[in-house]
Amino acid sequence: MSKDAVDSAPAAATTQAAQTPADAGDAGYSKDLKARHVNMIAIGGAIGTGLFLGAGGRLHNAGPALALAYLVCGVFAFFVVRALGELVLYRPSSGSFVSYAREFLGEKGAYVAGWMYFLNWSTTGIADITAIALYTHYWSMFTSIPQWVLALVALAVVLAVNLISVKIFGEMEFWFAIIKVATLVGFMLIGIFLLATQHDVGGHQPGVSLITDHGGILPHGMMPVVLVMQGVIFAYAALELVGVAAGETAEPEKVVPRAVNSIMWRVGVFYVGSVVLLALLLPGSVYSADQSPFVTVLSKVGIPAAGDVMNLVVLTAAMSSLNSGLYSTGRILRSMATAGSAPKFTARMNRSQVPYGGILLTCAVCVLGVALNYLVPSQAFEIVLNVASLGIISTWVIIMVCHVIFVRRARAGLVTRPRFQLKFSPVTEIVTIAFLLACLGMMWNDPEVGRRTLYLIPLIAVLLVAGWFGVRRRVTANAERELTDLTK
Repeated sequence: MSKDAVDSAPAAATTQAAQTPADAGDAGYSKDLKARHVNMIAIGGAIGTGLFLGAGGRLHNAGPALALAYLVCGVFAFFVVRALGELVLYRPSSGSFVSYAREFLGEKGAYVAGWMYFLNWSTTGIADITAIALYTHYWSMFTSIPQWVLALVALAVVLAVNLISVKIFGEMEFWFAIIKVATLVGFMLIGIFLLATQHDVGGHQPGVSLITDHGGILPHGMMPVVLVMQGVIFAYAALELVGVAAGETAEPEKVVPRAVNSIMWRVGVFYVGSVVLLALLLPGSVYSADQSPFVTVLSKVGIPAAGDVMNLVVLTAAMSSLNSGLYSTGRILRSMATAGSAPKFTARMNRSQVPYGGILLTCAVCVLGVALNYLVPSQAFEIVLNVASLGIISTWVIIMVCHVIFVRRARAGLVTRPRFQLKFSPVTEIVTIAFLLACLGMMWNDPEVGRRTLYLIPLIAVLLVAGWFGVRRRVTANAERELTDLTK
């Protein structure tokens, strides 16, 4: 139900409305996430599979200019999260941007936002279990096990953990993030040492010469850098988790600004800094899409078991991403189900106040990813990465559109903006939306995977329209019932 409808109810209902959540999907959560949980979830969202695995293939194709791509995309990702952070402080909700889309765009907007986000995370889950299988194959003792079997085992383990409680999820993400940050810091210290001492790395002497002697910053021209943009956007796809997690913390007004503001330096240090170091340690042609670039470097240094340790860490990162995906889609689907735009069973919660229905639905799609790993194991990661990009780009565009409408209403005196704000509205939102749509258009230049992914847009649109006609009566009936309850 849109907030406009609630606001039009008689004044006599004001007290009752104030005692109930603005989004019915927010009721029933435990609020067990602490400040340290949300802060580390934000860090975990900024450091995931897109960096640990995806950077290898992108360095191979785009060269050192990949660092610039990460920086540019990181700036726009920050704008999106800053806008979402302002909306969160205006009204915290576990439904996050779906709840805000319902308020500012109506039920149709919430419907599109929710299902496109589900598309993003369900396909990201496939990318994660694919990455886990690839990481596991690094060890010879697992190479004989089919990739799809390893993917299925990973999915089963993370599902079991996610269903226990939000507190356990928060603790897992806290320690996953600690491991990822500590590892990246450790790698960067080793990389700086190798660079400073000119230590041999796989037969190459580290330094700027590895860039200048191998084609410069753009060894293959500008087009490969353009083509990897949508993959780089995918690398930042979990940053919006801060908005979802804020709905299950007791003090979002203190936690969210701190978490959002720290994103920019994380992007600069962890993404841009890591890619620059990788480019200075080995030529881009040495890296590959089927192995983490960090593992590639450490394996060639000759440090005993360095590659094994790093591979274990990046395996943890993929597990963390999968864990986050199940968490967020469970909450988003519950918000949609209470409004009538998702299956009723996705609104169900277990005794630990975990929305298990939505989590199980996401897992069902991930099982299709197990089949993809069986049919095309070598292409599974790139295929789902591109499909996930459609979901995340549409989600971020909707967040920015919601923020534009929110600011417009604030200027009209209908709502109050918090002190924590996205600056230079609506210019910032318009430029960000234009950039995101341009990234989508860039996929056309990749005939192998990107163009085929764009061909899916009409199919997705048809499915969304058909789905809306299937749920619109339920959505309308639910909105009328809520309005009736408020006016009693």
